[in-house]
Amino acid sequence: MAKLTQEEILAYLDEATILELNELVKAIEEKYGVSAAAPVAVAAVAEEAAPQGPTSVTVVLTDVGGAKVAVIKAVREITGLGLVDAKKLVDALPAEIKKDVSTDEADKIKKTLTDAGATVEFK
Repeated sequence: MAKLTQEEILAYLDEATILELNELVKAIEEKYGVSAAAPVAVAAVAEEAAPQGPTSVTVVLTDVGGAKVAVIKAVREITGLGLVDAKKLVDALPAEIKKDVSTDEADKIKKTLTDAGATVEFK
C-alpha cells in the first residue's frame, strides 16, 4: 500500500461528505481504541474545575476604625469626591464606596482603605 501524503489526506477530507467523515471517525475509534468525544469531556471538566467567582463587586465601607481622617482622605482619593461629600459618605456606615467594579480594582480599593485603618466588605 502506498503511503498517502498529508496533502492527499486533507484533499480527501475536503471532498468527503458528512456521512463519510462520520464513518471514518467511527472506524478510527474502533481500530485505535480512542474516542473523539474525550477532548470535549476534558474541556468540560476543566471548566467545572475553574473557580466561578463574581466578575464585579461592590466595595462597602463597614467600619472607619480609629483613623477617620485617613479614611476620609482615602475615600476622596478613590471616589474623587470633595471633602464634605467624602465625610458624609464615611459618616453613613455601611457605605458603598464603588459599585460594580472588577475584582482586581476592588482588591486595590480594599488595600487602600484597610491601610488607612478601615474595614471593607465586598457584595
